[in-house]
Amino acid sequence: MAKTQLGARVDEDVAELAKKRAADLGLSVGDYLARLVQDDASGLRARAVEAAARFLAEHQAVFDEAEQAQQAPRGTRAA
Repeated sequence: MAKTQLGARVDEDVAELAKKRAADLGLSVGDYLARLVQDDASGLRARAVEAAARFLAEHQAVFDEAEQAQQAPRGTRAA
């Protein structure tokens, strides 16, 4: 597939974050950006966000209980 070079201006912190994330994934910045665009265009990202929202909605009580347990004053015991 032919490649086209793009130029984009982004904030320095965004550029650094993109470089670090690409390195974490073992990708070049160009390949990382291509993956992001493909995931977005294919709807993969939206489906992943929707799945995460469904998971949180279904299991919110578990998270609430865990958070409440962490906030309980020390020395307090459950009955």
